[in-house]
Formats: sequence, C-alpha cells, structure tokens
Amino acid sequence: MHALMTPSPAPVPFPYAITGAHTTLGPVITMDTWAKRARIPHRRDPDRYLDGTGITRLLGVESKSWGPERFASLDTAADAARAALASAGLEPADVTSVVTVTCTPYQVMLDQDAFTLMRTLGIPDHTVPLQLGAGCAGLARAAALVAQLRTERALIVSYNVPSRVVGLDEDGALPANYRGNSVHPYGKSVWASPALFSDAAAAVILERDEDVDGLLLYSRDSQSFDGGPGVSDPLIHFPGGGADHPAALPGAAEMSCYGMNAPEITRYYSHGMALNHRAMEAARPGYLGQVVRLYTHQANPALVEEFARSTGLPAEKVPSNVRRLGNTVTPSTLALLHTDHIEGNLAHDDMACFSVVGSGPERGTFIAPLRLPALQPSARV
Repeated sequence: MHALMTPSPAPVPFPYAITGAHTTLGPVITMDTWAKRARIPHRRDPDRYLDGTGITRLLGVESKSWGPERFASLDTAADAARAALASAGLEPADVTSVVTVTCTPYQVMLDQDAFTLMRTLGIPDHTVPLQLGAGCAGLARAAALVAQLRTERALIVSYNVPSRVVGLDEDGALPANYRGNSVHPYGKSVWASPALFSDAAAAVILERDEDVDGLLLYSRDSQSFDGGPGVSDPLIHFPGGGADHPAALPGAAEMSCYGMNAPEITRYYSHGMALNHRAMEAARPGYLGQVVRLYTHQANPALVEEFARSTGLPAEKVPSNVRRLGNTVTPSTLALLHTDHIEGNLAHDDMACFSVVGSGPERGTFIAPLRLPALQPSARV
C-alpha cells in the first residue's frame, strides 16, 4: 500500500542558467564499418556475421561515434571540461561543485575518476568530489543534486566510453563474452549494447541566479510509478565484477556485460517521457511554446521519434542525433545543445528543456535559460 500511496513528484523551482557547455565525440563510422570489425555471429547462421544493414534494421542506428584511441584516458573528458569552463569565463577555482557522471568509469573503485579529473583540472582541494554511477538520466540526477546543494557554480562532466569498456580484441572483433554468452541473463542480446551505445564526453556549467524562472523534476520511480507499483528492474544489467560476482570467480567475465531488458526499457522510456511532459505541462501550461528546444535523451530512433510525434512539435524543435551517433548516454542531450550552439541556432536567454529517462530506473526534466557565449562565424563548424 505504501507504494500506491506515494505521490508522483512535482516540478520544483530551478534557479540555474547554462553558461558553458562542450561535447567531444569520437570519429563517426558507419554501422557497416563497425559490424565488419565487430564480427557478431548471426543467430540463425553461425557461419555468417551480422552486417551493418541487419544491425540498422534491428536497432535503427546507421552510424556511431566510436573512438577508442581518442578516449584512451580521462584526458578527453578533462579537455571537454576545460572547454566548458572557458566558454563560461570561469577558472577551476571559481567552481563550487563538480559532479562526474558516467556508467563506464576508467577506475572502478573509490570514485577515482572524480579524484583524477579534479586533480587534472586543478579544482581546489576543498571541493568535494561527487561521482554518479548513472546512465541515460544522469544529467537530470546531476541537476537535481546541484539544486539540492544550492551550489553557486557547478561543473558537470559526463562521458560514455563503450569502445574502451567493451573494446575490440586484438583481431578487431568484440570480445567473446559479447559474441556468444550463455551465462548472462541477457546473453543472447548483449551484442546490442556495444552496437547501440557510443563514445562521447561532455561538460556543462550551471550557475545559480535567483531571478531565473527554471523548473526541475526528478524521480527514481522505485516507490511508485505513476501511482502504481514502483519499478525494480534496473533496465541495464551488468552483474559481474562486484561483490555478488567477484572478478576472480568462474562466470564473472560472462556476467560483466551490459545486457538490456528491451521490453522494460521500451515501457519505461515511453511512459516515463510522457510523465515528464505531463508534469511540466501541469506546472507550466504551454511550456513547449516557451522553450526554443526540447532536448530528449537519444535512447534509440524508434523511441525518440515516437515521443517527438507525441508532442506535435516540428522536428527542428525536437532535434535528434541517435541515428547518426548512436546512444551516447548522458552526453546525448548535451551533444544536441552543442550542435545548436556552434550552428548559431540559439540566442542569449533562450529557454531550453532537457528531458531524460534512463537505467536505475530514474527520469527527470528541467527548463533553464541558455547563456552561452556568442561564437564567431569562423568557430561554427
């Protein structure tokens, strides 16, 4: 009864402006190029491999950002953070909070990624490291944390590096645990994770301004989901390597794969995005007419396009990059923002809405003004 009585979360004030942002992608390669390297066995014909056309038919992704060399270390994420700080006119000492968001950390113990990033950037030692092991809704969780802390100037650094975590073996193929896996609960489809997910690093600056009329919603949906029972499935399953399945034990390698519960992901994304929209509309009627862009998490083309159609907005107001880049997880909406910025599509104080749903499960949405620096025409690429 407790779960059924838990009220749905309502949006709260979000007095923050986006004053700096940057995104770095890997080289964009066609799905056919990726498939030839990965060599995923065809389920019905083990003598054949899935080709790019087959993967695109199944996942909708035509190409992807894939750069294991570019993302060989945290330096790429640190460079994205430096660029975001520079665009906001801030120095490392000006930052009052740093939030690191990733589901593919370079170091898996003791939040070492956050420590390394802050040391590399020269963030003062009195600033507490905050590392979130978050997936596709990581930006909403980070924004909610920033708001609850009431911090003045927050740097959010996010990155997703499946090319490093999944990797390709010395012959260029996916490792064995992703090509044929009878141990993992989603072993038959674990190949879809490296095919869908893509490399990216992004950073954004949130600066507090009490005059900003922003709005924020965040929900874990573990106690209740739209008034019904909460959602307990994590959606993305990676059970290997922790205390439940220590790395040294038999089967741990097979369990150390990103497996997607596709039916539950579809249900949660579709309904969660609708709940985000419904809550914002109730709190601010006509909000979609007040924002210049609705940046949605780029889960996969079918889900993104279904939600875009449901809003009735023109395509340019709900941009998408998942067919070209794949799912870049937390950086996905920031990559859309970055593209609009460098193409000169945004004006000072334009309002934008970010709406995301992800593994956890968790979801959220926020509205904030864009106060990014004007770029010279030569800087627009």
